Amino acid sequence: MIFLILSVSRRTDIPAFYSEWFLNRIKEGYVYVKNPFNAKQISKINIRPDVVDCIVFWTKDANPLMNYLDELKDYKYYFQFTITPYKKDIEPNLRNKSEIVDTFIELSKRIGKEKVILRYDPILLTDKYTLNYHKAAFSKLCQRVSGYTDKVIISFLDDYKKVSRNMKEIELKEMTAEDIYEISDYFSNVAGEYGLKIETCGEEIDLSKFGIEHGRCVDGELIEKIVGYKLKNLKRDGNRSACLCHECIDIGQYDTCAHGCLYCYANINKPKAEENYRAHNPKSPLLFGEYEEEYVIERKDVKSFRLEEGEQISLI
Repeated sequence: MIFLILSVSRRTDIPAFYSEWFLNRIKEGYVYVKNPFNAKQISKINIRPDVVDCIVFWTKDANPLMNYLDELKDYKYYFQFTITPYKKDIEPNLRNKSEIVDTFIELSKRIGKEKVILRYDPILLTDKYTLNYHKAAFSKLCQRVSGYTDKVIISFLDDYKKVSRNMKEIELKEMTAEDIYEISDYFSNVAGEYGLKIETCGEEIDLSKFGIEHGRCVDGELIEKIVGYKLKNLKRDGNRSACLCHECIDIGQYDTCAHGCLYCYANINKPKAEENYRAHNPKSPLLFGEYEEEYVIERKDVKSFRLEEGEQISLI
């Protein structure tokens, strides 16, 4: 039997923009995933409940998926839910942030706070978004979500080549090690005040002196608690040297997210992403684009994650 961890999705916000499509895929029991480096190579992934160990949802607004949660009753899952303090100049297409926080709280009430992880990332600095701005925003956010999550994940803006072109209209300030230490010290104290564990995502810098450890977003230990059994064959994803996530299969596609966030590495061409979103077919097995069946290959190399009786495992 094949089992897997499904990422939905680090490449685009499926809960916010493609919930209908995803539920159609759940009903059909499979999904087509295009290789981001070879458009002609398409994998057919079995996503039946007896195959999927756990789903990791990534979103900035889970509201469109809320109406479908009952249809996910046969699946185990948790959310990486990003809420940042930026305005329309950086995140032009997001709803009012206070309303999004309301959605975060409602989701937590429905599925449990351990399954809704708050992400405050990426942290960037400008004349407008200063260290003091972030301190005030983070304090307010933690106060509102206190009791509705166990963990906060932070990261700092990386200078991806893809991002720099989209950020050219924003005069970014260089974030020094001193800036990172100052904000980490403050964030750690605030998180501790509200009983929240704080971790970094994909960061090389060591912030352990502030009580902030390197985290895993696709986290085998958390998944074990959610699914109720031990996992095996877990390996690091390996996409970035500082990323500690365990292996998963991502079913998203780049250049399809309509949030329009300037710092996003998943959209090389934002006008193209909006065009792709408008052309999306919720009944297609592929999130976006045309395909030829002759290029579709059924994935059968997915590792079994379930631990047989008597087996031992290390999550390192």
